[in-house]
Amino acid sequence: MADYNTMEMMICLASRYLEDGKTVAVGTGAPCAAAMLAQKAHSPNLIILFEAGGISPLLPQMPISVGDSRTFFRAVMAAGMNEMMTTCARGLVDYAFLGGAQIDKFGNINSTIVGDYHKPKVRFPGSGGANDFASLCWRTMIMTVHSKSRFVEKCDFITSPGFLTGAGAREAAGLPEGGPYKIITDLAVMGFDETTRAMMIESLHPGVEVDRVKAETGFELVIPKQVGRTKPPTEEELRILREDVDPLKLVIGRA
Repeated sequence: MADYNTMEMMICLASRYLEDGKTVAVGTGAPCAAAMLAQKAHSPNLIILFEAGGISPLLPQMPISVGDSRTFFRAVMAAGMNEMMTTCARGLVDYAFLGGAQIDKFGNINSTIVGDYHKPKVRFPGSGGANDFASLCWRTMIMTVHSKSRFVEKCDFITSPGFLTGAGAREAAGLPEGGPYKIITDLAVMGFDETTRAMMIESLHPGVEVDRVKAETGFELVIPKQVGRTKPPTEEELRILREDVDPLKLVIGRA
């Protein structure tokens, strides 16, 4: 079995969900690495978009920001943020990657504050384009470390909407269908129950059991009768990731 670290595992798993011919809006770091890996390994026609306006570039190497000149390298279009958000609003973006300080059982994300809004314990940068992505892209994916402080019963602030309060709430608020799709952590892959829209364990990573995931989650997860096992990264996925996507270890070296 190949040796890999947790960051490499999450990137490889995320890349598998990006099908050929689909569109994905990414930021820098691990989401960009996942999209690049997908493009090089199994989805050559995957269209990558960046918030600053780079549409379908042929990335020569990992960019360091969404406005890095590399995000426009041989792109179909060097647009701007308005064009990018309009593309999302028109329903042309299949996937988006997001992160945050808190995630609740319905996939709502907080990247604004922890604590009282007017006197917070911690204040974060805020939404940027995250609210637009979560509201308008068809499916949202998240890669994050799994901890009870991050997976909370209720977000202190909803920066990016998931399924809000559960089944039907997203649509009642006027948001298009879609919403949270997969949450990929260092312990498991989670999806969402189709009836309640509550977070559900889909697969456990090698060596991880359900009790450990429950212990690191601040709310009750939906646990199906049969929980799958995550297939670890393959030798070929790791080779492409290490040699072609991130040879300088800008992302994978941080795990």
